[in-house]
Parts: sequence; C-alpha cells; structure tokens
Amino acid sequence: MAKNRFNKDWMHSHLNDPYVKLAQQQGYRSRAAFKLIEIDEKDRLIRRGMSVVDLGSAPGSWSQVVREKLVGPGGALDGRIVAIDLLPMAPIAGVEFLEGDFREDTVLAQLDAMMGRAPSLDLVLSDLAPNLSGIGSADAARMGHLAELALEFAVHHLKPDGALLIKCFHGSGYSQVVEAFKRTFVTVAPRKPKASRDKSAETYLLGRSLKHGVRPALQASGS
Repeated sequence: MAKNRFNKDWMHSHLNDPYVKLAQQQGYRSRAAFKLIEIDEKDRLIRRGMSVVDLGSAPGSWSQVVREKLVGPGGALDGRIVAIDLLPMAPIAGVEFLEGDFREDTVLAQLDAMMGRAPSLDLVLSDLAPNLSGIGSADAARMGHLAELALEFAVHHLKPDGALLIKCFHGSGYSQVVEAFKRTFVTVAPRKPKASRDKSAETYLLGRSLKHGVRPALQASGS
C-alpha cells in the first residue's frame, strides 16, 4: 500500500514538474536537459569546434543540448559528439552513438577509431547514476564507483585543458570523489542546477584542466 502511494505521489509530482513540461514543449527527451543548459550558461563548457563524449547518454537529452550548442550559423555541426550507453538510444542528427560499456576494450577501440588514439576530447559528460536500492551506504558506493570510472575515462581521453562534468550524490563517499577531482584537475567546482530537485542529494562536480603529470602517473599505475 505504501509503495503504491509512493508511486502515485512520484507520478503526480513528475507530471506537474515545470521542467518536465518544458522538456515536452521544447522537444527534449528528459528534464535533465535543463541541468546541463544551466551549468553551461554559468561555466561556458560547450563551444563550437569541440569534441565531446556523453557517457551514459540515453535517452539523449544531454546530447541534444550539446548538438544545439555546436551548430553554427549555417546550421552545420561544428564539432563532434559521441554518445555511449549500455541501452539503445534513438538517433539524434549529428550525434554518433556507441551502444556498449565504455569500460570494455572493444567499445574503447571503436571510440579510438572514431576520435583518434591520442587524447582528443575537449569535454566528457556523465549523467550516470546507479539503479538505487534505497540502502544509503550501498547506493553511495555504487555512485562513487561510477564517478571513479568517469574520472579514469576522462584522464585517459581528455586534452590537457579539457573538462569533466559528472553527477554525484551528497553523502557517504562524496568527499572522496571531490578529493580525487582535486588531485586530477586544476579547478574543481560543485554545481547544483535549479532543475535538480531540492529534495534530491544529487549534485554535479566539474573539473577543468588536467594537472601536470596526472596522466603518466595513472598510466604507470595500470589504471
């Protein structure tokens, strides 16, 4: 009974969410688009000519936003977007999609073939989140693991002045993720966009410009 009530309350809240309505009106696949739009307005992350990878991209709202930002005055795409997800994703014009696990060598080999083996990315985005169990410590551990994976991917693929934006949860393990970012990037900043629900522990972490020596150190350690 309580579970049914929770589901009904969530559905009512979701259907009356102004960002859900805005997403429907503006053709975005989810309300998450407005989180990236707000962060980009503040931090000017996305610029024409960039190479961008969107980790955990489905259903594709962040890739939609990136595409809009990369389109030039003539309507042509000025830049490159690769979206990666375990789940299938409906096509987005100009966005290249890899269905698979970005931790797997076969998927990474496909990405290297598309983008070049040398660190070639200007921006890595990750709105990845685990399937939540409701057990705080377990969910925090899963979220921290996803953050580590995104960070490791970014270190090996970002240009020296590149940036990484990931989803995090406040709580157990959050401070460790922040410290890992501070060891890796010159500048680190948390972001809590208005489209992120007030009751949610969700926040975002932005790292910019790799610190000198980070990449060789990680490679030498076998990461």
